[in-house]
Amino acid sequence: MRTRLQTLRKHPMFRTRSIEQLTRQSQGEQGLRRVLGLFELILLGIGAVVGTGIFVITGIAAADYAGPAIILSFIISGLVCILAALCYAEFSAMVPVAGSAYTYCYTSLGEIWAWIIGWDLILEYAVSISAVAIGWSAYVTTLLAGSGIFLPPAFVHPPGVEGGLVNIPAVLIILVITAVLVIGMRESARLNTLIVLINIAVILIFLALGYQHIDGANWYPFMPFGWSGVLAGAAIVFFAYIGFDAVLTAAEEIENPQKNLPIGIIASVVIVMVLYVAVAAMLTGIVPYGDFHETGAPVAFALSRIGSGWGAALVSIGALCGITSVILVTLYGQTRIFFAMSRDGLLPRYFSEVHPVFHTPAKVTIIVGLATSLLAGFIPLDVIAELVNIGTLAAFIIVAIGVLVLRKARPGIERPFRCPLVPYVPILCIVSCAGLILLLPGVTQLRFIIWMIVGLLIYFAFGLKNSENNGARTS
Repeated sequence: MRTRLQTLRKHPMFRTRSIEQLTRQSQGEQGLRRVLGLFELILLGIGAVVGTGIFVITGIAAADYAGPAIILSFIISGLVCILAALCYAEFSAMVPVAGSAYTYCYTSLGEIWAWIIGWDLILEYAVSISAVAIGWSAYVTTLLAGSGIFLPPAFVHPPGVEGGLVNIPAVLIILVITAVLVIGMRESARLNTLIVLINIAVILIFLALGYQHIDGANWYPFMPFGWSGVLAGAAIVFFAYIGFDAVLTAAEEIENPQKNLPIGIIASVVIVMVLYVAVAAMLTGIVPYGDFHETGAPVAFALSRIGSGWGAALVSIGALCGITSVILVTLYGQTRIFFAMSRDGLLPRYFSEVHPVFHTPAKVTIIVGLATSLLAGFIPLDVIAELVNIGTLAAFIIVAIGVLVLRKARPGIERPFRCPLVPYVPILCIVSCAGLILLLPGVTQLRFIIWMIVGLLIYFAFGLKNSENNGARTS
């Protein structure tokens, strides 16, 4: 039996790739230029997260799930993300190359698990890009309507929704951002920095305007739906944190990654959690939580309630900026996952070709941009947005397992950043994420399983045969 197990572990699909191999690969012709500093990295993480969640999900979760205790829901989800961030940070400092969780699993758990997490991330990012682009389109349409410009329903809705043919604004914003990403990461980071600073300024203005209008009676009862509502709310608002792991897909383009990556990912998650808790407290203090049933733009709604029309308009512009930054960073993350998997042979080599002038994976960026724009243009939001949470939670679980495995398999390897309190932090991360998965609807879990089965079929038909591991040494 032991001999059979040893033989099975030597099969290419269970082999790992050494950190040294991956580092050498990133420094070759298919490597990417390191152009991002710590400040840009932190803003990249904030830009990946602060958007749809803070401007849309907050009101829905308060009204339908947790009431004023949505504050606790955001804290619980944020703590789960911090646990995951600590695990990610250990890997990112050891393996500062493109690919995020996919690459980390390749070094610790083996190729089959790397494929599974990579396929999972492809789903997560693709549906996130499309869903957020549809939200961007809705905000633009509303702002234009407020100015007396009304777009035809046929061009702002997908087929089957209110007489729609194609959601043109959603398609256009993805194509514009695709063009920016093709030109270069430095230019993309500068655009993201500008957008995020505007977004944070708008949030701070909202907090300043709303502070004097807090009514403590709106926080009573604090937990109208009990702890079950708080936990269900945490599973829902987890959507608001999705995207922070996109920071790690930039690992190969970051200056001094061993130092900057751990700081960047943990700092961005902590800053975002503080902003979310502050906004949630302010919203439920200004407006009774049940009134948020009336709106999909809770921050602007709250400012309108206190008579600040200019503030509501400013927040709508800020929301548009925030959603734009989320699209930019998520689309960036999607292309780097494809890039890393292609460079390892699990996807066609075409996806890992680097543009000779821009030094970006231009071909895969264009393909991903076109594919996600088609999803956003022709598929309804409720169909494409259901799988985002479960994909991210699954990625967190596998990364935490990877930390435990690599600590045992290679205890002496240099770790510029060490996740504290191992094995307790990774185990707590695994249990917390699994609990949130169980709180998601059953149909979401079923669709996720189907997606993973399709991915395994592709792996055995193409990836296993063409993998670098078939010719590379095992670690």
